[in-house]
Amino acid sequence: MVAVDFGGAGAGLGVAPGGVAERVRAAVRGRGGEAAGQLLLITVLYLGYRAGRLITADDTGRALVNAHRLLGLEDRLGLTDEQSVQALFVNREFLAVPANFYYAGAHFTVAVGVLLWLWTFRPEHYRWTRNLMVALTGTALVVHILVPLAPPRMLPDQGFVDLAARYGQSVYGDADSGGLSNQFAAMPSLHVGWALLLGVAVVAATRTPWRWLALAHPALTTLVVVGTANHYWLDTVVAVMLLAVSAVLHPLVVPAAATAWGVMGPLPPNPVPTSP
Repeated sequence: MVAVDFGGAGAGLGVAPGGVAERVRAAVRGRGGEAAGQLLLITVLYLGYRAGRLITADDTGRALVNAHRLLGLEDRLGLTDEQSVQALFVNREFLAVPANFYYAGAHFTVAVGVLLWLWTFRPEHYRWTRNLMVALTGTALVVHILVPLAPPRMLPDQGFVDLAARYGQSVYGDADSGGLSNQFAAMPSLHVGWALLLGVAVVAATRTPWRWLALAHPALTTLVVVGTANHYWLDTVVAVMLLAVSAVLHPLVVPAAATAWGVMGPLPPNPVPTSP
């Protein structure tokens, strides 16, 4: 049996099966109020983000114009066209369907899983990961509002195919269906930005040689969002740039010694009384 430690700064990713429950209980003991506060904070921020995205949800004309202009800019920059990447998936259902499911499901499930693991076992890494995610998402919302952008899948005249609609895994309705989503928020790609942040967080929070496999998530996410025609190359580039700027500014805004939005981490063990 292989046993890898979950606890302790910079340890590995796993736990000996017999010690899982004990380590989890020790890690979360006395942190109920902290957990409730973090859940409330994330919920409020998420609802605010979703509400903000709806500001330009009906700006179809400007979003389509911006999309065609972006393609022209990519062409002038000499970037590989997204259609060549999508060609790997079109007419290959065995690739398209898993890619669609990965796009629809991995974004939030991986984020929740990694954040929960960091909060439980690596609170010092959870803090900066959460802060950078908030900063990235907030700046992305500003870009969504200022630059509404239709995704490639809405441009069949440019040779793009909506693979999710073709194979039945679409998480979106029609653009004019009035649903609670903004399909014109392609720039920047939070799928890629979050994936890169979470991959780096896992690498930073662990010491096992296997930790570098976490970077496969942002790489695969980039391939998927472009291949399924949900994002352009420049959507991914802008996301990475915004994340980099947030990372540079973070220590200036939140000093390393600060807990940022509350004290965090497992309670220290009670001292054992000694006889005089």
